[in-house]
Amino acid sequence: MTTRNTPYWPILILAAAVLMITMGLRQSLGLFIAPITLSTGLGLAAVSFALAVGQFMWGASQPLFGLLSERIGTFKVMTLGALLMMLGLLLAPLSTTTWALTLTLGVLVSAGAGAGSFAIMIAAASRALPPERRAFAAGFINAGGSFGQFLFAPIAQLLISGMGWMMALITFAVTAACTIPLAFRFVQRATPTDTPTLNDKSRAPITDALRNPNYLYLHAGFFTCGFHVAFLTTHLPGYAAFCGFSQEVSAISLGLIGFANIFGSLLAGYLGGRMRMKWILVWMYGLRALMIGVFLLSPKTTLTFYVFGVAMGMTWLATVPPTAGLVGKLFGTRHLATLFGLTLLSHQIGAFFGAWLGGVVFAATGQYDGLWVADMVLAGLAALINLPIKEALLPARMARV
Repeated sequence: MTTRNTPYWPILILAAAVLMITMGLRQSLGLFIAPITLSTGLGLAAVSFALAVGQFMWGASQPLFGLLSERIGTFKVMTLGALLMMLGLLLAPLSTTTWALTLTLGVLVSAGAGAGSFAIMIAAASRALPPERRAFAAGFINAGGSFGQFLFAPIAQLLISGMGWMMALITFAVTAACTIPLAFRFVQRATPTDTPTLNDKSRAPITDALRNPNYLYLHAGFFTCGFHVAFLTTHLPGYAAFCGFSQEVSAISLGLIGFANIFGSLLAGYLGGRMRMKWILVWMYGLRALMIGVFLLSPKTTLTFYVFGVAMGMTWLATVPPTAGLVGKLFGTRHLATLFGLTLLSHQIGAFFGAWLGGVVFAATGQYDGLWVADMVLAGLAALINLPIKEALLPARMARV
């Protein structure tokens, strides 16, 4: 059982480490598109479809695993996820058809990553920590996932170049196994440290949440977030190649996005205890729309890609802490894994379309311009949809992180 005197740094560090691995591995899969396409003869649209299914499965698995973790415990769910990731990564090199690749990378790997991702880790930490620590905790854990992207993107490119994509995926499978010993700290389920809210006591938390317009606004904004995050992680390598740059440029750009998001996530967690979280989301989505517009109008150079990576990285998945924080403020922490997992499902439905349509549009038109414009417009809409959210200010005691 955890109490307010329970040291929270071990919880945060281990949760961040698990997310570093699961997010780092999953977010690096876009670098495998070109070698898989060349090796298997599958078209760009087919490989994009497999990864698009993965975007959806990663989101769909999180509320399900969240619900399961509330019943059997976080450790068992995380162990199951690690085994699924390992199986998918080991079988992917044997996949020579669209459906086999979709089953391995799209279903097994992505569902397994969902069992050790945002909804599970942030909820587990939130239940173990007092309210005044939760905003910072969400930012810190999220920063672990961003560090994973920064770390694994260049590693993936080095492995692909030096060993081939098949051995690179096998190496990733071994890495996924490392999440099991890291999960030992979560064997015992935490007891909520704050008084349950009315919604905590509800027997129908999902139904209650879906009747709340503020929760639906979060879903709509997170849908658009998923669209452009998945579009960039999946197709930035292809867009860089289209502009005449090597895979190394796209790998470094993706790494810079993850590196910058470390600071963006920590900043979001810090601000989440000091200001209305909806305003954090409004500014982040609005800045994304502006940055995409500037990138489109700028001459395409190596420096342009790197600067864009850093700029986008500051807001990249830094939307997670304020979104999770708003869900926790609206409904408490008892069902946070499930309810925040559902917002991530909306995020990943958007991600499915971002990843899939990128390949479809390029295959049909030979360029990505239409998707870039859609990306920019959706980011602007995400900023606007968060404006009506009704959110009370945090009490002064909760502002001390």
